[in-house]
Amino acid sequence: TDWTTNLPLEAFTEEDCLFADTHDGQAIPLEHGGPLRLVIPRLYAWKSAKWVKGIEFRDTDTPGFWERGGYHMLGDPWKEQRYRFEGEEDSESAI
Repeated sequence: TDWTTNLPLEAFTEEDCLFADTHDGQAIPLEHGGPLRLVIPRLYAWKSAKWVKGIEFRDTDTPGFWERGGYHMLGDPWKEQRYRFEGEEDSESAI
């Protein structure tokens, strides 16, 4: 499938960002993003990618699945970055 997300490198390297394969000692089930999912608690949930198969580091920001549908390129809930508005600047370099 074409499920992707973009993140600035700074969000990806925060100490609370992690790859999870278990929850409470149990493997994460497929319907919850298993076998491996990215968890980024500081950003909106669509940035916590499910079913991780790979990572790409890029020089330019490329919209992911939800971002192509109008969601914000960064998704910081503290800045109310839920939707992307026409003419809005993109975030920093993404992964």
